[in-house]
Amino acid sequence: MQPTVIIPTFWTRRRSRAATTRSKAVYDHPTPIDEDGTLPECLRSLEPVEGLGRVLVVVAADDVSIQHVAEDRVHELLAEHPGIDSVVFGSAEMGSLHRRMEQFEFADLIGGVSLDGYGRVRNVALMAAAVLGSEVIVFVDDDQVVNSGAFLSVGMEGMGESAPNGRPVLAKTGYYVDERGGCSVSGPARWCDAFWRQDEAFDRAVRQLVAPPRLKPGPLAFGGCMALHRDMYCNVPFDPWVGRGEDIDYVINVRMHGGDMFTDADWSITHCPPPVTSEAVRFRQDVFRFVYAHRKIEFSKSQVDLRQVTAESLMPYPGMFVDSSVGHRARMTAALRAVAGPERGAYARIARTVVGEAQSYAREHCELYFAFQRRWPMLMDRLWEDIALKPILTGER
Repeated sequence: MQPTVIIPTFWTRRRSRAATTRSKAVYDHPTPIDEDGTLPECLRSLEPVEGLGRVLVVVAADDVSIQHVAEDRVHELLAEHPGIDSVVFGSAEMGSLHRRMEQFEFADLIGGVSLDGYGRVRNVALMAAAVLGSEVIVFVDDDQVVNSGAFLSVGMEGMGESAPNGRPVLAKTGYYVDERGGCSVSGPARWCDAFWRQDEAFDRAVRQLVAPPRLKPGPLAFGGCMALHRDMYCNVPFDPWVGRGEDIDYVINVRMHGGDMFTDADWSITHCPPPVTSEAVRFRQDVFRFVYAHRKIEFSKSQVDLRQVTAESLMPYPGMFVDSSVGHRARMTAALRAVAGPERGAYARIARTVVGEAQSYAREHCELYFAFQRRWPMLMDRLWEDIALKPILTGER
């Protein structure tokens, strides 16, 4: 199988200018439009990959006023790599897709499909892949560098076949390594994080991932090193209402619908993210996504057509952060960080408000995903190699 490689790329205004008309989404490290960012290195690393076919680049901006400029920048960068068979999906293609959804009488799903937010952007990518008739897709983020010419062939091993547990391998993830080849993210433990050992839990989960056997179900997914079979991505979408961590949330979605996310200990990619500008903002986003995931898991227990998922089954990560104690531990952590370390004022505000805001958000939005998912397979069936959209994406018209 020759997969379609999908690269979501996120852009922002020049560093010297503040955004004026921002999207609702907050991205970890979008690229300023007057810089090249990490995408060129990602593209260079793909050129020698064996079996590289079509590369779909989905362009999103955190300010609607620069969307077209961001698309122009991506076209310029791709022009430097004429050997890559690339397709760019931007605002014009988004408009065509939305109009086609209306024609198919799926206008009610448009809110979950846009160039605004991690989950929505990945859903756009899934829909574009269906239009292109992609049997298998591989997500690579724009801050990743492929570290082996056999990257795709390793990623395709086992796809569509039965795993030792008898389940088909329809969703598969590798893992991230740094430039030295390491995969640990935790540093020295801080006393103010006594209730929030997130990096330590993550590292324990990764150590389990890389241990034998090579291919096994796991609780993690790495969105920049993930393969999805048509039978998975045409049935299970990403959650549009998850602000961050949509890849790990996708593991929960897959499990709820009877599948598994398999981890491949032999499949990796080098992660080269720019520095995080605000740990407090990231913490706030994490509290929102973990409270939301806990609410979604609890709500799913009332749905007779879903496979039950528990926090225990997702241990050590994200299980430790999606149980009923997450709200209490988030408040304590924010309060402790407010008296130790940088961004104390931000953490003080988070301690006062974030858990209540996250719980309200979860109550208002978690049911929406289940209604969205039930309609998704029918929409994807209509979009598969759609004769109106496919020429638009491929440039044939």
